[in-house]
Amino acid sequence: MALPFLPGNSPDKQLRKGTFHKSQHFDYSNGVPMLVGSAKPGIGGELLVGQKIKPKYSVYPKGEGSHFPSWVAFDKQALCFEAYFQEAVHEAQDETYRIRKCKIYFYLEDDTMQVVEPEYKNSGIPQGTLIRRQRIPLPPPNDDQFYNVFHFNINQQMVLHSRTFTLTNCDSFTRNFLTKCGVHLNDCAPVPDDPYSNLREQIEKSMQPLRPYERHDTLKQFLDHDRKVLCFYCFWDDTQSMFGDLRELILHYFLADDTIEILEVITPNSGRDSVSKFLCRSKLPKYAPAQMKQPGEVTDRTVLNVFPSRNQGKCYILDSLKTGAVHEEFYKDCDLTVGGEVNVWGRRVIIADCDDFTKDYYRSRYGIKNFTPVMYKAPPAPKPLRPVPPYNGFGSEEDSLSSCLGLLPKPPQKDFCKFMEKDRCGLDSNVLKFHAKMVTTDQVDRDRIFIISFYLCDDSISVFERPQRNSGVLGGKFLARGRVKKPGQELFKSELSEHFTAHDLYIGATLCLHKNHFQLLDTDEYTFNYMEQHSEEFPKANVGNIISKLRSIPEEKQSEIRKFLALNDPNTGFIPYESFRGLLMGLDCGLSDHEVLVLARCFSEREQPAVDVRLMLAVAQDFLKKKHFEELPEMARAFTHQDRQKTGHLSTAETRTICKAFQLPLPENLLAGLLSKFADGDQIDYSAFLAGINWAEHRTPPVMPEDTLRFDVNARFGASGVTVKNVNYSAFLGDVFSIPFNKSDPTTATST
Repeated sequence: MALPFLPGNSPDKQLRKGTFHKSQHFDYSNGVPMLVGSAKPGIGGELLVGQKIKPKYSVYPKGEGSHFPSWVAFDKQALCFEAYFQEAVHEAQDETYRIRKCKIYFYLEDDTMQVVEPEYKNSGIPQGTLIRRQRIPLPPPNDDQFYNVFHFNINQQMVLHSRTFTLTNCDSFTRNFLTKCGVHLNDCAPVPDDPYSNLREQIEKSMQPLRPYERHDTLKQFLDHDRKVLCFYCFWDDTQSMFGDLRELILHYFLADDTIEILEVITPNSGRDSVSKFLCRSKLPKYAPAQMKQPGEVTDRTVLNVFPSRNQGKCYILDSLKTGAVHEEFYKDCDLTVGGEVNVWGRRVIIADCDDFTKDYYRSRYGIKNFTPVMYKAPPAPKPLRPVPPYNGFGSEEDSLSSCLGLLPKPPQKDFCKFMEKDRCGLDSNVLKFHAKMVTTDQVDRDRIFIISFYLCDDSISVFERPQRNSGVLGGKFLARGRVKKPGQELFKSELSEHFTAHDLYIGATLCLHKNHFQLLDTDEYTFNYMEQHSEEFPKANVGNIISKLRSIPEEKQSEIRKFLALNDPNTGFIPYESFRGLLMGLDCGLSDHEVLVLARCFSEREQPAVDVRLMLAVAQDFLKKKHFEELPEMARAFTHQDRQKTGHLSTAETRTICKAFQLPLPENLLAGLLSKFADGDQIDYSAFLAGINWAEHRTPPVMPEDTLRFDVNARFGASGVTVKNVNYSAFLGDVFSIPFNKSDPTTATST
């Protein structure tokens, strides 16, 4: 039983439909109303009853369908066919028809076509685009339809605007596309010969011009070797002629066109006028004639006969076989070698040397490795020393020396490169600081404490005295910053005075600064680290040199060192630093206090002071709060996304990568310390780490400025409070004297 035709009981085709546009079916044509939209659909693009609409544009190939429109799917895609058409020629004696080759392009996006004929030289026919890009209708009686992709095939004829074209071939893209569309392509068709074109080819081949054009292509050589010049240093020995002497020359060989130019080196006060060039740039013949020929005397061809002509005047018969041509041999790059000779129009020029580019060229091109220069002149005499007057006492010694070097005195130049390299950069001060005391018999001056600062950028020294309560001496600046001369030098002398350098400052050294003697007692951690990192500049901080000194001492002293170290602590392998220092200083090994301290630092037991985790989290939150870092939720999502197994832990490398990706504004040493506190092996609990540094939800008590500065500075200057307490003498014996430490039997090291 059918349902009643009521709303809700019958299917509605208009449901989920969004387009209800109407097509225009009626219009006026020449003032007459008529039906013009018989091929247009109804409302919303639906076909009318009994209506069939033919597709206007090309369809997609099978298996390559897409929901994109044709103007997007087939953008910049065109089918290319090779074709020809036959054109009748009227009232012509040499030809009755003409075969014209062309190419047909079919654009898939809108079914437009274009016919292009390639242009031929001296054809006399308007060529190029024969049919502009447009949609072309089919021949009658189907002129209401247009060509589409299925109308094309090889070895068939097509009528385009009353002109019949025969398709002969297509490209690979067209062949693949039509095959996917299901079109069975025919075999390629041959192109018939054009009688007039064959006639012209025969005429051109039979032509023998009286003066054929010979092409000398040198463009490739020019493009490959442009601006590449070989440079040779030569000489010409002209001493046998009257008033002749040795002439120095520079030979330039241009690889772009194989030409040579020679320049003469004229020294000052030689008595010769300077000329622009010894030989102008040209090709240099190997065998120069006895007499140079005039321009036009040497030609490539020979005139056999001259006869008059009524139409062209005088005509010439040239020798096409070139029987009278003169073939000259010119110098090439393979003929120029160090030690060889070059005939420069009768002058014997010897090649003495060449530059580095020329040497590299001959190594790579010809495999020549011997470039021993030819010595043709005595070495230049040393310049006489210019005596410098002694220092007169006015200004500095550098100022007095500058006034002697020229009429216009210039200020002395400072070492700008050293200043830029060693100047203060961020937290790297490049200043070496030492604690010192005054060497004197006065009891008051003996207790005074000084800080000597050496500035590496300009080798200047400043002395500052620490103020002490109830000492009776005012502290402050003791010596202003400046360069200090070494004592024991004459004041009025010609040579520049020697000043203190960074190598003169080490622990245990005694400096005489303006008649005041200071002994260096200690230094800070930054100075130790700087001197150890630049051990090639500071021999006192070079562990290799110190160990070499110990290995060179006699065997008796080495035995005493082993006995003392073994008897002081036979079980643990460590002894106090004071005992270690007293041993080395008492044996008179030639080591200074600084070298002993560097050696002890190398084999020391250095303990870092423990840092509270709560203090580290407080400092981290203080950094994040000052930088207004509010990307912790995004970091949590990144950690969760990276945790594929949902374990709540990530490796240290992955955690550090995410922190760097979000540019977490924490110092490197503070971040490394926090990651080590939250690490369980190589895995880090990232939830606890993020909760600890979350300054918005889990706030910590405020921190002091010195705590923040401590973590901010330690990354560059090392841990503060690190001192040498105990020395690992077992490792010391093994590295210096190659003696292993036996913990069970310490007497073994003694008896060895």
